[in-house]
Amino acid sequence: MDVTTPKKSFFKKILAIILGFGPGIFAIGYTIGTGSVTSMIVAGSKFNMQLLWVLLISCLFSGILMFAYGNYALITGETALFGFKKHFKFGKVLAIAIIIGITFGQWNSLMGILGISSNIIYEILAVNFEGLIAYKYETVLITAIIIIVVFYLLMLVGKYTFFEKILVIFVTLMGLSFVLSLFFVQPLSVDVIKGLIPTIPDVPGGKMLVAAFVGTTMASATFLSRPLFVKGKGWTIKNLDQQKKDSITAAILIFVISGVIMAVAAGALYYQGKEVTQVLDMANTLEPVAGKWAVTIFFFGALSAGLSSIFPCLLIAPLLIADYQSGVLDTNSKQFRIITFVACLVALIGPAFGANPIEIQILSQVFNVFVLPIVILGIIMIINSKKIMKGYKTSLFVNIGLFGSLLFACIISYNGIIALLEYF
Repeated sequence: MDVTTPKKSFFKKILAIILGFGPGIFAIGYTIGTGSVTSMIVAGSKFNMQLLWVLLISCLFSGILMFAYGNYALITGETALFGFKKHFKFGKVLAIAIIIGITFGQWNSLMGILGISSNIIYEILAVNFEGLIAYKYETVLITAIIIIVVFYLLMLVGKYTFFEKILVIFVTLMGLSFVLSLFFVQPLSVDVIKGLIPTIPDVPGGKMLVAAFVGTTMASATFLSRPLFVKGKGWTIKNLDQQKKDSITAAILIFVISGVIMAVAAGALYYQGKEVTQVLDMANTLEPVAGKWAVTIFFFGALSAGLSSIFPCLLIAPLLIADYQSGVLDTNSKQFRIITFVACLVALIGPAFGANPIEIQILSQVFNVFVLPIVILGIIMIINSKKIMKGYKTSLFVNIGLFGSLLFACIISYNGIIALLEYF
């Protein structure tokens, strides 16, 4: 008895720490989905660790933006779009433009997420049941339908704490899977250091990946939804310090997990001159060094990443609309069920047409950067108003970070426009 009791209490403590993670878990869910996994693996396989600096800067600015939006919610009791509509002269137009832009990007991303997740499940099934190879399209489509139906039914449960716990499980599985993968392959230390020096690969697709990196790491949806999730957690102005720690922790975890994924791809594929263009290439990222176990490890990591993103992507449109209307999300309303049902139908478009989910995913991340400057400018204006913030003064460090993130977002948006013109 004396031996087992401490062990049980230790594991209970670990579980309590994981389950005690705050609204930041939604930030990780939005940020590290199959979009991020795809971008990191494609970048690692093509450019080694050269884009690590983009990831670092994006995560730094993401942490500051999460903190700013969270503080605004706790101090004023308002949510983002509701605040824009209330306090700005052209706030209604601005808020509607943001809703349309983010929903377009997230629903496109949802197509890629569902396509990649379905393809990964198909690859696993095909290894064990060779007869399915002749029916790839049908298997992928049926798998996609089953996944989205299950998630829609889970959405009807409709409670913040339920979504949070599901996300914690998926994100934990994802993180552990990719960290385990790193034990099999590592990039050279010198390449990791070089990756922190700002350079853009001067090759076709280089600008596209930089924009995709920022689109998936500095996701506007993450910041705009933060006030709603902070309120859903039940936090008040008394939780300002907790909100700050949650923002920092989320940003650090996003950088670590995303960096590990890029490193795994660099170590396994870049040094061998292999690139990722299909989902099967992703599933076989580690196979040269880890054998068939690689498929299983990647299966859990990538699938957990995909599933952890489906919830937030389905939630985003009703979240933003509820935010615009009154600042309160009613997950039991008819509006919520209709909007999420439409999102589920949109998600099936990619698998139904047999589109390459990797291309869809990369493109959707690029589109996400175009709304970002507006979202950053909005919070800069609102948190520097003493009237709105009830006398609370935003620190110089946070303001420097916010203006730095605005400049960075504008540069990346311009880069994204050039990348799309070159692509099309």
